[in-house]
Amino acid sequence: MPRHARGFDTEAAWEHLQRRDRRLGAWMKRIGVIEPEPRWKQSFDPVDALARAILFQQLSGKAASTIVGRVENAIDSRRLHFDTLGRIDDAALRACGVSGNKVLALRDLAARESHGEIPTLRQMSTMHHDEIVAALVPIRGIGRWTVEMMLMFRLGRPDVLPVDDLGIRKGAQRVDKSETMPTPKALAARGEKWGPYRTYAGLYLWRIADLAAGAKAPVNRSQED
Repeated sequence: MPRHARGFDTEAAWEHLQRRDRRLGAWMKRIGVIEPEPRWKQSFDPVDALARAILFQQLSGKAASTIVGRVENAIDSRRLHFDTLGRIDDAALRACGVSGNKVLALRDLAARESHGEIPTLRQMSTMHHDEIVAALVPIRGIGRWTVEMMLMFRLGRPDVLPVDDLGIRKGAQRVDKSETMPTPKALAARGEKWGPYRTYAGLYLWRIADLAAGAKAPVNRSQED
């Protein structure tokens, strides 16, 4: 079974996108080369990463980090898994600042892990990115966007385009000088020419959206540690 490499050749991605899309290519030249995500080469624990993604949802980084720290202290571990989360009951999780919906999501994640339903990092290396999405979105509290962020920023998959992401859609609107944002379906069709480097195109679309919003620095969209 073929194994998928972590990360991709950004020079090849640059050249491909320059050839295939003149409008995007002009923006890329203006912005400059976006360097590879260093975490592509770092090992990580998918279950722990998903648990943290759940805890960080809809919160500022500072607030979420505080809650994660409380949970880690309560379970006496920095590893969020079925066995360690089993050390704390729901009331204690709520006391750490975890919402009721997130408690249910963590319990569902832990239960699925205990049943062997969460692919390991090694297993993911032999799975197409669509298979990884299909395996993880049934988890309560884990949507396609969360999995796509893992694919892009943790696994370094080269051909992922989060068409539902507002920043991606705003960036595409700016590139095409359109009065309205493209629908996810239209953006998926628009992005066909960017394959097999849709991930790299997405990184530029986010940066373009940041520039349009007047952001002084790129917005951090990768999943928290």
